[in-house]
Amino acid sequence: MYIIGENIHILSDAVKAALRDRDAGFFQKLAVSQVEAGAQALDLNLGPRKKDWEELFPWMVKTVEAAVDVPLCLDSTNLNGIEAGLKVITKAQPIINSTSAEEERLEQVPLVAKKYNAKLIALTMGKAGIPVSADERVTIAIEKLIPRMLEIDFPVSDLIIDPLVLTVSGCQEYAPELIEAVRTLQVVWDPPPAISVGLSNVSNAVPDEGRPLINRVYCAMLMGVGMNMMIADPLDDEQNDVVRIIEERDESTPVGKLYLAISDAAANMEELSIDDVDMGDPEQADIWKTVQVLQNNVIYAESYLQQ
Repeated sequence: MYIIGENIHILSDAVKAALRDRDAGFFQKLAVSQVEAGAQALDLNLGPRKKDWEELFPWMVKTVEAAVDVPLCLDSTNLNGIEAGLKVITKAQPIINSTSAEEERLEQVPLVAKKYNAKLIALTMGKAGIPVSADERVTIAIEKLIPRMLEIDFPVSDLIIDPLVLTVSGCQEYAPELIEAVRTLQVVWDPPPAISVGLSNVSNAVPDEGRPLINRVYCAMLMGVGMNMMIADPLDDEQNDVVRIIEERDESTPVGKLYLAISDAAANMEELSIDDVDMGDPEQADIWKTVQVLQNNVIYAESYLQQ
């Protein structure tokens, strides 16, 4: 699993404060901890930064590159800021996060990615927003995103399609459709582009104590359909263990066997059977209930684990 560490994110109060103070040590420590935990690239989500982008983006790139050698993923709607950061990158091939199929964005962002030899994350959304169905998302990829790359001679090998994870809190009908989009995107183009998702988006707006379980279960389901890249929290040891269990097919524990059953069910376009679950084990029961929410079989509520 190729993990792009998500923890340098403008929505974090600690990150906001460190940006305000230009606290290089904070960002270097956070970068190193993510890489040591297994991140192979780092997402730098700085927001639009409409006032100080010209100074901030280069500062952040230089600060993080001084501490780690992994690729940096510049994540912003401010294309000028992204370009300012790209100009000072000296180490690994960078990543731009992101373009969409919206006409202006798709016109401009791939050209910047090509200019700076950057990989490019492209979202399966257009002017009308994010479609619910897997087929609509795949159609955007093969009719809009990939053709634009071919038009400008941008290598499809440097393209990363993001079919867009949305939260179960209010958008849970998207959860199974995203799984099918990931499955289908791997067979609609030859060679297929890379596919990545923002894993923790699935638990946005969920109470903090409930987020890790939803993320882990969704990770197992997505790995079953071939996901091998994600923007996620590399500091979540239990999530990392789920990845390891599935990659190594480790059946040495009952919970590990259950996560493998979840992954295999997704791979086979089946639903997890309750026969695979020991409902007398509270941990397995919670995993089962989470699967039902992510398959849109049970309506999500904050109390779903108590039902």
